[in-house]
This record gives sequence, C-alpha cells and structure tokens, in this order.
Amino acid sequence: MNPWYMLTVVGQDRPGIVARLTDVLYAGGCNLGEASMIRLGGNFTIMLMVQGALPPAQLEALMQPVVDALCLRLHIDPIDGALYQQREPPDVRITVHGADRAGIVARVTGALAEAGLDILDLASEVAGNEQKPIYVMYIDGYARRGVDALQAALATLSHDGFVARLEPIQTISC
Repeated sequence: MNPWYMLTVVGQDRPGIVARLTDVLYAGGCNLGEASMIRLGGNFTIMLMVQGALPPAQLEALMQPVVDALCLRLHIDPIDGALYQQREPPDVRITVHGADRAGIVARVTGALAEAGLDILDLASEVAGNEQKPIYVMYIDGYARRGVDALQAALATLSHDGFVARLEPIQTISC
C-alpha cells in the first residue's frame, strides 16, 4: 500500500490554484483523499491528503514547478491515511458572533469542549469595519453530552457579550 501525506499549501489567493495543484498530482500518479480549502484574508490555504508511490522528496519535486509559478509555500508530512473510519457525524451547528477582541476562539471553544463538544469543523471571519469589527465563528460538531449541556455553555458566553445560536443537525442513516 502506498503511503499517505498531508500537503499544506499557502499563498496569495488567485484563480486556478486548486486546478493546477490537483492536475500535477494526478499526472504524478497520486490519489487524493480528504481536503480542506479556504480563503483567509486574501490568502488561500489547502490541506490535502495525498497517496502515492513517490517518497516525500520526489513529491515535493513534482509539486515545486507549480508552487513556484504561483508563489505558494508547500509543506509535506507523512500521515496515517485513516479513511473510511467510523466516526460520529456532526449533530449540531453553532454560530457565535461578537465584538472582535483577543481570546474569542479560546473562550468559546474552551466552554464548548467542557460541555462535551467534539469540534469537527470550525470556520471564522471578521466582519463589520475597522472601527467596529465583528468576529463570527461557524462550528459543526458532535455533542457527546447532548444539546442541553451545550446550550448551558452558550448561555454563559452570552454574559460576555457573545451571541450564539445552536441548531441540531438531523442525520439520516442509510
């Protein structure tokens, strides 16, 4: 079985990054696993599971022409692929927003972790303007101790000036 690698690529956002990166990986005989791609503050980042017969140095050499042409930075780590695992699907979606200030993510995720939330996906953005910035977080997770425990944690956050909304996600079994 060929080894798995986690490729992390970061750089200024521009059209065609995903197409060019995945094309060179396909041409190099690599299989793709799970991926996360996002634009953050005008920058693009991708974390991509890649499986192939190439050792890390050859994988880097394969990617380097595209990375250089697009002025990107590349990092490669060997990983355990661990695809097709039995894992709990997200059963809650939480949206939190408040005046932007240091410590929001630590405070919110700490309270939710203590209440039994396994965070499966977290995205955030800064909205508003420079005079009144607003920090917004979108969290999908699995409520190990149920929704009531998370609601209680979110209620304590409202005392700190955060507005939070929890929505159950209905999962369908096949």
